Amino acid sequence: MPFEYVLPIFIVIIFNFIYHLTSKSIPKGINTFLSLTVTYLVATIITLIMYFISPKSNHISIEIHKINWTSYVLGAAIVGVEIGYIYMYRVGWNVSKGSLIASIGIAILLIFAGVIFYKEHIGVYQIAGIGCCIVGLILVNLH
Repeated sequence: MPFEYVLPIFIVIIFNFIYHLTSKSIPKGINTFLSLTVTYLVATIITLIMYFISPKSNHISIEIHKINWTSYVLGAAIVGVEIGYIYMYRVGWNVSKGSLIASIGIAILLIFAGVIFYKEHIGVYQIAGIGCCIVGLILVNLH
């Protein structure tokens, strides 16, 4: 497999790992929304720097006009994900179990979304995978 193909998945895995450890470590006494405000300020600074040093950057006024509804919905979705994970950890979920259950649930939903919205093929292996995920959810939740 070419490096350009596997690099993004490594980035997702490494930063998701850091994300979950950090989310689990946010102090319970801090206001969640203030914590997220600082988080998004740091993210804004980093992404603006990356925008200005990226080789494809046009003038910002040109780029802003290319933005559509997806940026707004993605922003709202990110806030929902952040709040959900922070609250999940605050109420006592283990970092290993909580993220695993959430990821399996997301994977199952995305299989159906892929079929419905993107005309992706679902075959015997995918159906077997969904079954394994459901069995896995049951087994992970047994004490």
